[in-house]
Amino acid sequence: MPGMNEVTSATPSAEPPFAGLTPECVLDALDSVLMPAGLRTDGRLLALNSYENRVYQAGIEDGPPIVAKFYRPARWSDEAILEEHAFVAELAAREIPAVPARTFDGRTLHAFDGFRFSIFERRGGRAPDLDRSDTLEWLGRFIGRIHAVGATEPYAARPTLDIRTFGYEPRDYLLAHDFIPADVRPAYETAVALALEGVEAAFERAGDLRLLRTHGDCHPSNVLWTDAGPHFVDFDDSRMAPAIQDLWLLLPGDRPGASRALADLLAGYEDFCEFEPRELHLVEALRTLRLIHYAAWLARRWDDPAFPAAFPWFNTHRYWEARVLELREQIGAMQEGPLWPV
Repeated sequence: MPGMNEVTSATPSAEPPFAGLTPECVLDALDSVLMPAGLRTDGRLLALNSYENRVYQAGIEDGPPIVAKFYRPARWSDEAILEEHAFVAELAAREIPAVPARTFDGRTLHAFDGFRFSIFERRGGRAPDLDRSDTLEWLGRFIGRIHAVGATEPYAARPTLDIRTFGYEPRDYLLAHDFIPADVRPAYETAVALALEGVEAAFERAGDLRLLRTHGDCHPSNVLWTDAGPHFVDFDDSRMAPAIQDLWLLLPGDRPGASRALADLLAGYEDFCEFEPRELHLVEALRTLRLIHYAAWLARRWDDPAFPAAFPWFNTHRYWEARVLELREQIGAMQEGPLWPV
């Protein structure tokens, strides 16, 4: 999802962003990088589930398939993408189970016919069983290791998760571009204003916190589980953020369950990285920002034909009524206080 340091258009583009990315273009792009390394695609191509970028599994002659990510045009700068690649490569070098971009001819970021792309080793796996304490503790250990590395230096080209780029700017975009039905708009404006006040108050209660390089979007779908444990994929939203950003998305929605799951995660996490309890003030605030940001992300991408096809419920009257109720619930949740005493 877009944020600071990412280029987004306020008006629909003349042509959908991936209109020219045909299967033939994908295979030609891959072969332009693979063939000098003695590899070649075999014509098999499978589109994987991705909307922000386009991701494919491609068959390789006499070898295992690869995964190719074609980046959304004009979203990230080259410098930001390469910073992400360097971070994930550093994690992998320290035997932390992240999947780095493969290097060809000394590069991890390639270009072909106006598209930028990277190539990855294919890794399989299943969703982690988050009902198991041992699974959560295992995940916590690896997230702690990721953060121990992430804390060693800041990003220079990638953004920071903050209230402006995840709250106010998405809110302003939605209101400026008339996505919200006129009869729902006053209720939405009131709810989102109160919600952002609650977010501001939560950040004030948390105080000054350490920011570090995080995964940024560490929800269960970005953790693939095998008998050997987890591995983490899709660092595309990696950014500077407080540590809790990579933990709260793994918590269940009910408060007692979230408290238990957090205890299990931190039991592993604190083996490798110290956790600041004041960050617990941010769990519901970060959830609120994610909800506001997600609606604007869909709105900003509505000129991409993949989005109306995949999210037909977006921009309906019922959708916006549900967002108002959701924000009202979050206003109450942010007033409840943290999961544990701080």
